[in-house]
Amino acid sequence: MTEKIGLFTGTFDPLTNGHVDIIRRASQHFDKLYVGIFKNDQKHPLFPTAKRVEMIKTALTELSVGTNIEVITHQRDLTVNVAQRLGVTALVRAVRNAQDLEYEKNMFYFNFEMSGIETLLLMAKPELEPLNSTRMRELHAFGQDISQWVPKNVSRELRKLNEKNI
Repeated sequence: MTEKIGLFTGTFDPLTNGHVDIIRRASQHFDKLYVGIFKNDQKHPLFPTAKRVEMIKTALTELSVGTNIEVITHQRDLTVNVAQRLGVTALVRAVRNAQDLEYEKNMFYFNFEMSGIETLLLMAKPELEPLNSTRMRELHAFGQDISQWVPKNVSRELRKLNEKNI
């Protein structure tokens, strides 16, 4: 039987409870799930990549999320190229709303045409639907407490970041 290997990518800056929920749920469908922190030139992250890796690993450990998960990083390549090198059998994507679905439909087409790799879309739980990293960064920049929407360790790191910037 072929091993089922998934890849869920994003910038995860910061990691939200929505991301963790998708990782937890996706990990149940795969023998191995890669969580890939990929560079996005259009985004300006709060945290360096190494810190985001550490925060994801800590959050998953603290929340007892599956042991079949490996966090990886990549600076500059198409997701499907990385997926092919890793032997990925399906890409994992999260959908919060109709806008996400339209975007993911387009990405599915090109990813599948280039690689033959399927995409598994997981719907965000209704209570986690509004969560996205961009909104978290914006609220944080305005001094709002976002601890209810991010893992505890991420909230601690955000407070440390605030203390450095004071």
